Amino acid sequence: MSEAILDLARSGDAEAFRDLTDRYRHELQLHCYRILGSLTDAEDMLQETMLAAWRGLEQFEGRSSVRSWLYRIATNRCLNALRDAGRRPTQAPLPPFEPPPPTSHGEVTWLQPYPDAMLEEVIDKAPGPEARAQIRETVELAFVAWLQLLPPRQTSTLVLKDVLGYSTAEVASMLQTTESAVKGALQRARASIDQRRRAQEEPAPAPESAEERRISRSFAEAFASDDIDGVVALLTDDAWLTMPPATQQYQGAQAIASFLRASVQWRQGRQFQLVPTRANAQPAFAFYLPEADGDTAVTEGIMVLTLRGNRIAAITRFLDSDLLPRFGLPVSMAMPR
Repeated sequence: MSEAILDLARSGDAEAFRDLTDRYRHELQLHCYRILGSLTDAEDMLQETMLAAWRGLEQFEGRSSVRSWLYRIATNRCLNALRDAGRRPTQAPLPPFEPPPPTSHGEVTWLQPYPDAMLEEVIDKAPGPEARAQIRETVELAFVAWLQLLPPRQTSTLVLKDVLGYSTAEVASMLQTTESAVKGALQRARASIDQRRRAQEEPAPAPESAEERRISRSFAEAFASDDIDGVVALLTDDAWLTMPPATQQYQGAQAIASFLRASVQWRQGRQFQLVPTRANAQPAFAFYLPEADGDTAVTEGIMVLTLRGNRIAAITRFLDSDLLPRFGLPVSMAMPR
């Protein structure tokens, strides 16, 4: 960090401030996403972090790096947001047809996907293949969802210590607590995450590998043609279908097939159009439903596949059409002739 640039930024030079902070924007947004589980909220917290940093730059004494200082601000902004119960969805959307009874109701209804195009901005700057692999592993949907089930302090402690590699003393300073409290929170968070990890018997194929492409292509072909048996054949025995922000969850081939059949019946011959994309280092699709005139198809959201071995362990359908622009995709498209 150049003292001259820091002095200029402290004097109110906006360009100097951008020189200090812009290089960290992508990783800070990803950090906020891990803690909050919502891309929309992460974008808001990034803006709040930068505004707070701009306003508080005169108080920055340089005892830590600018990066660590920004992470401290971002983490505490996220913790403040988590205390605000009003930021979470209070009313779950209902499908336009009568769905079968769900297996259960989900807790993490605010979860959103993270576009791989944004993720690459962070991965490209990682110092080696191991660091790049860790970034991918710690943005996978399952991991982000698990973080949402932890108490906020445990989530922030685990992310700062195990994901970002800050020391116990640095984490304690960022969270304005003691090293003993950090160690206790970290121990409990690790135990919870490890317990959930052990339930995953087989690892997923490597991102963008031939096997991953084969599975996702087979799924797309079956799903788009309403071949429910073909979809079910690709699932693990304990596969889940979830639909944030809706609470309904379906587990197992019979429950998932029942939901898909209800969808097919309601659509009356209209078949989904799938456009491949990627989210959370996983294969994903934007899915569009043709309108009655047959000329255009309108988005129904983003669907992300979680793989385990050579099967699909989870289908997560995000029913938020506002997310499409983040993936560089249109909310509607002309139907092929």
